[in-house]
Amino acid sequence: MTTISHMTARIALTGLVIATGFAAYAATDGEGKGGKMRHERPAFSALDTDGNGELTREEMAAHERVRFDQMDANGDGQLSADELGKMGKKRAEKRAAKMMKRVDANDDGMISFEEMSSGKMGKRQTKMFDRIDADGNGSLSEEEFAKLGEHRGGKHKRQKSGE
Repeated sequence: MTTISHMTARIALTGLVIATGFAAYAATDGEGKGGKMRHERPAFSALDTDGNGELTREEMAAHERVRFDQMDANGDGQLSADELGKMGKKRAEKRAAKMMKRVDANDDGMISFEEMSSGKMGKRQTKMFDRIDADGNGSLSEEEFAKLGEHRGGKHKRQKSGE
């Protein structure tokens, strides 16, 4: 392969990876832990198509192509807002099913306020309140409440241990 061909291939590969990343980001509204894009990570063995124990750029690009093609429902080589929306809907449905399984304590297929506010989610809210209640008096002043926006805006670094 000539230098120009190598360069063209790298540019094309880079473009494909970037486009697929943007498509996946758009499909999830960028949601995920820590605001990072998330998707199911395939097993190493599934990516290592030649079975040599190493992943090449070509193998990674082939995986990204499969993901892109799965999103491209009409096969026109481009992703429309509708195609991205369908992908986002599928992911939202998976998240909802996981939440239902995790929070629906009585397995009735419904989540009550009591179920929502107890357990892990309730504990998380309690920890957040306690963290913001700087003077520890059990209530939030206007100043403490204003800091809630800073925590939600991503300026607050979550503690790695304990959460």
